[in-house]
Amino acid sequence: MKTEHRVVVGDARSLDGLADDSVELVVTSPPYPMIEMWDDLFADLDPEIGALLDAAEGRAAFDAMHEQLDRVWAEVERVLVDGGIACVNVGDATRKVGESFRVYQNHSRIVDRFEALGFEPLPEILWRKPANAGAKFMGSGMLPPNAYVTLEHEYVLVFRNGTEHRTFESGSERRYNSAFLWEERNRWFSDLWTDVRGDRQTLDAAAPRERSAAFPFAIPYRLINMYSVYGDTVLDPFWGTGTTSLAAMVAGRSSVGYELEASLTEVFADRVADVAALSRRVVDRRLADHREFVAERQAAGEELGYEAEYYDFPVTTKQERPILLYTVSDVERTESGYEVVHEPVGGRGSGS
Repeated sequence: MKTEHRVVVGDARSLDGLADDSVELVVTSPPYPMIEMWDDLFADLDPEIGALLDAAEGRAAFDAMHEQLDRVWAEVERVLVDGGIACVNVGDATRKVGESFRVYQNHSRIVDRFEALGFEPLPEILWRKPANAGAKFMGSGMLPPNAYVTLEHEYVLVFRNGTEHRTFESGSERRYNSAFLWEERNRWFSDLWTDVRGDRQTLDAAAPRERSAAFPFAIPYRLINMYSVYGDTVLDPFWGTGTTSLAAMVAGRSSVGYELEASLTEVFADRVADVAALSRRVVDRRLADHREFVAERQAAGEELGYEAEYYDFPVTTKQERPILLYTVSDVERTESGYEVVHEPVGGRGSGS
């Protein structure tokens, strides 16, 4: 199996080069409005935003920042297939502007915009991000009533493009081979991910950003497995250091990323150098976790009802039987990005 991964240095407010209905999944983490590290970026996109912040017009600046993101969401609606899924990782912001201290609810503003574009909101996911400091309080410290809770979670907002699910040909091999395991489904499809923690990432001094806001690999990897199948293309319009593309490579999907800063593509090149080993670690861990799950069930006197077609272990449901995992065997850099060759991972009948 081969996948292609294209990186476009450009502005995602116009996804030039992407045709209508050309991607099946969007996984992205945009710059968060009213988080100070993104002020300069938003002001570059619209100088009025900088003027509003200087004038202590917090609510107006918040709206103006989201208007820039709205242009990207409109493009997402255009390029995403009917029934395709968009996953947006975002956090809310607490900030003092002038004399006003308040929370700016980025997640609810994005939900409103996607609904206006005709998307259907699906259940969202919360995950724990790293705390900024050991202290868990804001405001007046130990004294009521003017203390404030610390924001320590982020949202993965999930939307379907339109009201209809995607359809597949009867017995679609690529869909059935893309199955996840029963215990993975129980963990991944929870609305609260307690086993995922945020990453802090410092970039080379030559890079234009002091640090990236890349979300942890586990988040796009799970979402890609949850909401796409082999052969699909995943779009990240706020590509950054390419975490979504890296996850797509490991998951055996193609990808397209848009990024304003050309230098970040070289940061990604360093990450790609380890992708074959990373894919092996990820797949080995999934298989080992399942074998441990089987052993625990058997030790409790329970027998799983079905045999996997490509592996020497039982599975819980009939839908899991055709699951087939792949690892990266070769990566070639191309003019527009990367071409990746995937090989099926061991087991009877897998061809490896």
